[in-house]
Amino acid sequence: MPFVFGTGRQGRAGSKVNVKEAIRSAWRRWGGVEAESGDASQRKTVGLPAVLSPYMGYHAPGNLMPKATPANLRRFAETPLARRAINVIKDRIASLDWQVKLKRGYTTGTVTDAEKRAEILRRSLEEPNPSDSFRTLMEQVLEDTLVGGFGAIEMVLTGDEEKPFELWPVDGATIRINPRWDGSAGTPRYGQTMPGQSSTIALADDELMYVRMNPRTHTPFGMGPLEVAFETVNTFLGAHRFAGKLASNSVVQYALWLNETTPAQHERLIRWWQDEIEGTGRVPVLSSEQKPEVLRFGSGTDADLRLNWQEFLIRMVANAFSLPPMLLGLERDVNQSTAAEQADEAFRSAITPLARLMAEHLTRDLFAKRLGWREFEFAFNELDARDEMTEVEMQTSLLKAGVLTVNEVRAMRGLSPLAEAAAANDKG
Repeated sequence: MPFVFGTGRQGRAGSKVNVKEAIRSAWRRWGGVEAESGDASQRKTVGLPAVLSPYMGYHAPGNLMPKATPANLRRFAETPLARRAINVIKDRIASLDWQVKLKRGYTTGTVTDAEKRAEILRRSLEEPNPSDSFRTLMEQVLEDTLVGGFGAIEMVLTGDEEKPFELWPVDGATIRINPRWDGSAGTPRYGQTMPGQSSTIALADDELMYVRMNPRTHTPFGMGPLEVAFETVNTFLGAHRFAGKLASNSVVQYALWLNETTPAQHERLIRWWQDEIEGTGRVPVLSSEQKPEVLRFGSGTDADLRLNWQEFLIRMVANAFSLPPMLLGLERDVNQSTAAEQADEAFRSAITPLARLMAEHLTRDLFAKRLGWREFEFAFNELDARDEMTEVEMQTSLLKAGVLTVNEVRAMRGLSPLAEAAAANDKG
């Protein structure tokens, strides 16, 4: 149903003020959402929607597109191979040191209360909500981002000057995207649909941080590495189960064939073998008119376990996560000269891009859109150079050449500026 606003004098005056609330109300009536309470500091999304229903099939209204196979992706993320690949990236980013600093082109002299506001932002990020730290929040969001490309954080304004916002992790599989969003701040861009329910919680663009990996033009959803490796992980699990059953099969691979024996002789041979030979280590001695024939039931070699096929699948999973196979347990083709190079390549190809993506979302969505503090940015430290000595030598050379100042070097390392150097810079 299209939205109709009054055209009279009173309608023209009130339409600009009430357009956001009118669209929100229409969205709620259309989705069956109950009216909100008057407290704007309360979060709107539900923290753990999956536990409310054992059925994981999320139902979405007609014009919102659902994310495919969230339950299968979650299940595959719990397998050892996928868990190893996820943890290599997630734990490394979550443990990185970080800082809140002024953007390029801004100085403490041009930004009002720059140091105080930067300290407020850092303190609020260290304790984003009453139950999470910054690391636990990042781990949950990075998990969803790597699994399905749908990391989500709800940003709630508190009205407290000392802690202006709270961040809540959201199950990204329950988030629906409005494909007709026109870019306006008053039009809801996202909606959270509860499992087994048709009601939708409307969320504006500045209320939800939605992290997409591998964004594409033909779909509003991202694509996580586990989605790319979905079929490969499934195939690996099938091969792994087959190899496990084959390796644990205790059936003897050989048998004795005695020709022209009576049933009594056959039973006597079995009792003699079980009572006198089996488990004793004695050398069995047989006397018969014909030589017994040995029958072989199976080869029993490593070729039956399909180990080369499993190794190939592990390499494909590593490629999907932009990781070297070495980090997933394949160390056959790794030596001392290539190990360090592969570790650096993994950092540059898997860790750095996702870390920068998270930093950009915090800067744009939280600082700029939600708070309006566009002078600040969030940055992870140690993303450009992993070798500490190389980074120190480079910064020392730039400092001696006059390319960088002491405070600029300290800012690169996440340290506060020196008072004397700051005063000298202001005079200069």
